[in-house]
Amino acid sequence: MVKHMFLEDVNNLISDDKWLIFQNEYNTEVNPRYETLFTLTNGYMGVRGTFEEGSEGERSGNFIAGIFGKSDAQVREIVNAQNWLRIKLYVEGEELSLDKCQLIEFKRILDMKKGILFRSMLIKDSKDRITRIEGYRFISRSDLHRSAIKLFVTPVNYSGVVGIESIIDGTVLNSADSPKHRVKHLKVADNSSLNKSGVYLETATIDDDIRIATGSAVRLYHYEDKEKNNIAKFKRFLPLGEMSIEYFEFDGTENKTVVIDKFIITYTSRDVKKGLLKSTVEKELFAFAGEGIDKELQRHIEVYEELWSVADINIEGDEEADKALRFNIFHLMSSVNENDPMVSIAAKALHGEGYKGHVFWDTEIFMLPFFIYVHPKAAKTLLMYRYNMLDAARKNAALNGYKGAQYPWESADTGEEETPKWGFDYMGNPVRIWTGDLEHHITADIAFAVWEYFRATEDIEFMLNYGAEIIFETARFWVSRCEYVKELDRYEINNVIGPDEFHEHVDNNAYTNYLAKWNIKKGLELINMLKEKYPEHYHAISNKICLTNEEMEKWKEVEEKIYIPYDKDKKLIEQFEGYFDKKDYVIDKFDENNMPIWPEGVDITKLGDTQLIKQADVVMLMLLLGEEFDEETKRINYEYYEKRTMHKSSLGPSMYAIMGLKVGDHKNAYQSFIRSANVDLVDNQGNTKEGLHAASAGGTWQVAVFGFGGMEIDKEGALNINSWLPEKWDKLSYKVFWKGNLIEVIVTKEDVSVKKLEGKGNIKVKVKGKEITLQ
Repeated sequence: MVKHMFLEDVNNLISDDKWLIFQNEYNTEVNPRYETLFTLTNGYMGVRGTFEEGSEGERSGNFIAGIFGKSDAQVREIVNAQNWLRIKLYVEGEELSLDKCQLIEFKRILDMKKGILFRSMLIKDSKDRITRIEGYRFISRSDLHRSAIKLFVTPVNYSGVVGIESIIDGTVLNSADSPKHRVKHLKVADNSSLNKSGVYLETATIDDDIRIATGSAVRLYHYEDKEKNNIAKFKRFLPLGEMSIEYFEFDGTENKTVVIDKFIITYTSRDVKKGLLKSTVEKELFAFAGEGIDKELQRHIEVYEELWSVADINIEGDEEADKALRFNIFHLMSSVNENDPMVSIAAKALHGEGYKGHVFWDTEIFMLPFFIYVHPKAAKTLLMYRYNMLDAARKNAALNGYKGAQYPWESADTGEEETPKWGFDYMGNPVRIWTGDLEHHITADIAFAVWEYFRATEDIEFMLNYGAEIIFETARFWVSRCEYVKELDRYEINNVIGPDEFHEHVDNNAYTNYLAKWNIKKGLELINMLKEKYPEHYHAISNKICLTNEEMEKWKEVEEKIYIPYDKDKKLIEQFEGYFDKKDYVIDKFDENNMPIWPEGVDITKLGDTQLIKQADVVMLMLLLGEEFDEETKRINYEYYEKRTMHKSSLGPSMYAIMGLKVGDHKNAYQSFIRSANVDLVDNQGNTKEGLHAASAGGTWQVAVFGFGGMEIDKEGALNINSWLPEKWDKLSYKVFWKGNLIEVIVTKEDVSVKKLEGKGNIKVKVKGKEITLQ
């Protein structure tokens, strides 16, 4: 392990380099990107990787899953809660500012193995006093309400009075850096000191009076003092408006290190009754401070050890790919709260305000496969969020004139449609956003996710009590959404947006129509299965949702006659009716990040008039329903659409990588994988500062396992392994849960090894077409 510029105790805590992401230079231009990369989250709360003392141009953020508000915003959005990170240092009254003082040394490290953010800097003030500041922080995965900061402060060439401000800042705004869009969601309900120790700030959302309570306490002691005796010679509580501040002073001695421990407790009125918030926070804060940081940190590390024991994927021979993949897995598995079925994972996770903290199809199609095969309990919780929003989906369908359940394109805490009506195009011009009105495929995407979970886990309890109802009500929606065209004797789905959002108001988008057809067909299959094997459950569900035999006959008719635009001679699926009549451009130039460059002559304000597409659409369809298409059809469609995909969504590269491997385009598949894995690390979409590309993180895992790892489920529901390794990869190893059994797959260029690590009974697996039995 490379030693870093930290105290020995801290150095010993830092993991090997393959687990570390570095920031080696302080730069206000790129800091917002690192704030996203260095976000720490436990699924309950996410805190962006800003500096404790604050910095110029920062985008601070503390986001608690399930806390939304509207206030003066267009739609409900995740609330930026009070910022408890703040610790400001003063030497003889002069603030040690990152932007005003001279930085002699600087380093920050994200330790992905342990979920810890480390920092170290050597800073010189205006009077040439040099101070070393180092330390770390974490948000506990063991106790979701606990967070901690530990700083080591060493006066290098002076002795003098050092002041410390520990702040909980309630002045926070959403979109704080945009005068046009700034919103204040919170008002302070209580700002006070706590009886035993520390300070307390309670805020309330303006719309719904949801309470957010934060308590913090600080301990100061000399590094060498094993008893950790308090060395503060002065202490004062300052309830300054919307900020709760504790101020301390101690006598700093040259080359003598002082430790600052800051303990933080967070609860909301989603967790306990409003009247009990303050007493709960105070009790928990007192217990945490009395116990100390080290014990909680150890428990936190142990949770990550358990998560990584299944989630980690090792790539030997390609350090860049190995670390980038690990980065995506780290943030993905950190973003879920497996114990809260009323929240999901937003498109930007808990890493920023991008997309207003809303949940899209990203969760079910791109992220959920990771959880299905690595953390099935979390997968079930994510699907339970959709079940708990089913009544809202029914209301949404009725509001739009349809039957059944229509899930919103963007969802928050109520399950209602939260897509903004207006946004901006690539030129910064205001444009009407139609996705909330027309991008209906999400309803089938959720039904598909329910079935994928069931297929991999055989969780019949979930299917009987929750999943079947989702599949039936979404099938019912599609039957009502289809329009019968008598002269052609077919059903159509018109005026939609498919996954490719360059083209709006299109008719018969192949992805949408095919998934609708699948949804209805799967509903019919599930009805037959329940009638045969679980008649009592079927009777209960059919009575609950008033499902009749006459309605099922209608489902059969619609499913058989849904139109799919397809050129039989060329074996090309037309993305939507009229797509092939659009002006054709082929992409042939790429930038330094291997991202497509707009073809010459394209008017990017009129992309709907071209065949250029934003992301995988037909290719996406062929991945989800791979057993429906032969290899030649997949290859022909991949080759056609790959040349016309601009990858203006981070969702696309991973899907093209998997399909590329399936059709033999290995070189482009690897390049697409690296594009996906690095989307945030190199910021190839240019918007990492807005939050994590969580769907791309999930897609990157899918490329590793479903693509290079070759794992797929065939028509018979059997597990298949048909792997392929890039030239520089020597070995790939991963683990997955399959029907309650934990399986390890190790792939080399010469061999594929599959073994069962835990579980009961025998499992049949096909490896390169050969069936083997795991005992």
